[in-house]
Amino acid sequence: MIEATLAQAMQQDRGRLLAALIARTGDFQRAEDALQDAAASALVHWGRAGVPASPTGWLLRAALRKAIDGYRRDTTLSRHREAIAVLAAEEAAEPDPQAIPDDRLRLIFTCCHPALEEKSRIALTLRSLCGLTTAQVAAVFLDAEPTMGQRLSRAKAKIAAARIPFAVPEPEVLPERLNSVLTVVYLIYTAGYAQGPQTGIDLCTEAIFLARLLVKLAPDQPEVEAALALLLLTQARAAARIGRDGLTLSPVDQDRSLWDLSQRDEGLALLDRAIARRAPGPFQLKAAIAALHAADGPPDWPQIAALFARLRDFEPTPVVALNHAVALAEAGHVPLALAQARALSEALRDYQPFHAVLAELLARIGDVAPARDAYRRAIALATSPADRAFLTARLQALH
Repeated sequence: MIEATLAQAMQQDRGRLLAALIARTGDFQRAEDALQDAAASALVHWGRAGVPASPTGWLLRAALRKAIDGYRRDTTLSRHREAIAVLAAEEAAEPDPQAIPDDRLRLIFTCCHPALEEKSRIALTLRSLCGLTTAQVAAVFLDAEPTMGQRLSRAKAKIAAARIPFAVPEPEVLPERLNSVLTVVYLIYTAGYAQGPQTGIDLCTEAIFLARLLVKLAPDQPEVEAALALLLLTQARAAARIGRDGLTLSPVDQDRSLWDLSQRDEGLALLDRAIARRAPGPFQLKAAIAALHAADGPPDWPQIAALFARLRDFEPTPVVALNHAVALAEAGHVPLALAQARALSEALRDYQPFHAVLAELLARIGDVAPARDAYRRAIALATSPADRAFLTARLQALH
């Protein structure tokens, strides 16, 4: 009972508690240590006195006390007298879970600061906002737990050393910083989509949780609404993406009775709301492309190609160019698509989808031998069994 209540409180409110502690201490590692110590104390105190009426409020108060104790143990006590006084005042108050300021938006911007490496941003977000353990975060990246622990420690140290502010950015830099945050959320989702359940962690669900949190914390932001729409429109088709034979299926070949129409409809409504704000951005374009894939009829490939062309203005990356080439091919412009794909060969030489696309385009023009080579390279790079099975079937069909 006590363990279950504590686990539920930590699962539901860890991000909120950690954000509140960082806001008060200004120290990422000290806040995390204090919260961890408070959770350990809860098992002892609740076992003696019973579960408090407000578990979340009790944890915050206990964590503030632990932070004070940490400051007092510090050899440079004189530097911390002001911080101790502030924390003592906070600790003396009766924390109400509903009255705890929600500083999670500030925490998200700190975790996703551009000064941190992309992998560190993702790892820190999963650890801090989603509450994954270090071992679980390590499993996402197929790293050893000590290695991931060191990465997380270095990220926190860099936040402190570089004095990365624990704050929502000023309006003039908000769009750029917000795009960095949304990109981290999207990368978490795509990692889950590619990995499936093999790590034991549903990253797709975690990403959707983060996107919903952002919509709540940053309302009226069209790119935030569009990012959630994109995830929902993609997730709506998740149950149908692998056929009974274990092969990956394109949206056209999927059993649409398996689609989650409530997720699709919510995604479409969010996209409509975002577009109505008349502030176009890359996530609105990505969500619009996903909406066309989730339409009741066949995909409108000329429109998808046009959207990818516009997306390249926002994100002139090789991956976007490759997706544009796919759309061009489906719209009937195979030679143009093949030329565009070949131009990406150096930039995407280790990117599995590139070789799969190249193989398909070569096969369409009847260039069978290079197509076989491209399929073999794609199979060698594939991480998903369903993708490997699909590509193997395509290779065998060339014979």
